[in-house]
Amino acid sequence: MFDTIRSTASFKMSVVLFLLVTCLLYNPTDSGAVHLTQQNVDMTLASNELVFINFYADWCRFSNLLMPIFDEAAEAVAKEFPEAGRVVMAKVDCDKESSISSRFHITKYPTLKVVRNGQPAKREYRGQRSVEAFTSFIKKQLEDPTKEFKELRELGELESNKRIIIGYFDRRDQPEYSTFRRVATNLKDDCQFHVGFDEAARQMHPPGQPIVVFRPDKDRSNDMDETYPGSLNNFDELHVWVSEKCVPLVREITFENAEELTEEGLPFLILFHAPEDTESIKRYNKLVQTDLLSEKQTINFLTADGKKFAHPLHHLGKSDKDLPLIAIDSFRHMYLFPDYKDIETPGKLKQFIQDLYSGKLHREFHYGPDSDSETEKIGQTTPPESTFKKLAPSKNRYTLLGKDEL
Repeated sequence: MFDTIRSTASFKMSVVLFLLVTCLLYNPTDSGAVHLTQQNVDMTLASNELVFINFYADWCRFSNLLMPIFDEAAEAVAKEFPEAGRVVMAKVDCDKESSISSRFHITKYPTLKVVRNGQPAKREYRGQRSVEAFTSFIKKQLEDPTKEFKELRELGELESNKRIIIGYFDRRDQPEYSTFRRVATNLKDDCQFHVGFDEAARQMHPPGQPIVVFRPDKDRSNDMDETYPGSLNNFDELHVWVSEKCVPLVREITFENAEELTEEGLPFLILFHAPEDTESIKRYNKLVQTDLLSEKQTINFLTADGKKFAHPLHHLGKSDKDLPLIAIDSFRHMYLFPDYKDIETPGKLKQFIQDLYSGKLHREFHYGPDSDSETEKIGQTTPPESTFKKLAPSKNRYTLLGKDEL
């Protein structure tokens, strides 16, 4: 009996101690977004479909302005999507967790990044910073990334400015479809994903052998659908293949996407064209594919509406009457490709890119054409300043770190 009394008393004491410790450790202001640390970051990213992260610094004024809004949005999202493994809004103190900050290449505070299925999205969040905007963004991110077709004829009626990936499956609970859907979730900003099951897809694949195909965009409408050659059970392999198909080698720069393009850190090789001039765009795309593919790791290939981007043309001493033309913007200076007609000369445009990295373009702008004779060099000149660096992250919205961003 005494043993029973002692056990009961011991149990009650344990409960009291637990409640006391809980009360001492509980911080009612420590709510909202989940703190990510070196200890929990990998598990959090791996076990959730979507993680929306606020990278901040306590000393940053913009971080402090955003924090209560982000935390309130995190509480709203947790109520909206309470099921485990769906979505987490998280935050990283970049001073305390510098290894996580470095891992995600953080160069300004606050930075908002999305991680889908363990993989960081290419684009940062740059929308409105309000509770309503954040919750709306999360809801949109969690929408089904695939559009189901019921009959094959529907695929002939697709109209999209995005490239298209189509999956043909026996049933929705196939493991291969699960892989396809995860890839679609990660890349839905770059492609449209369409899927058919059972009768709708039966004509397109043998039973038990689902297939995935890529359909080129309108500019390549004569091309046939290209079938994915790898295993549909291998997420990484399918993700790489779809990424290569969905993200075009040549992209259009606009005022809306210029900031994210500058953050990639590569100089721009830009074709400036008249709005109605589609022929020069096709020629430029073909040239990049055939002659400049080896340069894709060193430069971004872009097209730009010459009327919308009249300011860069003005810096180059040109106007819309001179279109089309090609230039490099290095984020320090702009360099004009001397004669647009020379793009047809094999190796000419590639040499122009290589002259940027060898320093020749900058050197010749300062001292005139390279020559063996120093006496033949003209007086020092200055190349036009970059105009696209002005479309980089705004100093009125971020605390930029103390290094050359671009």
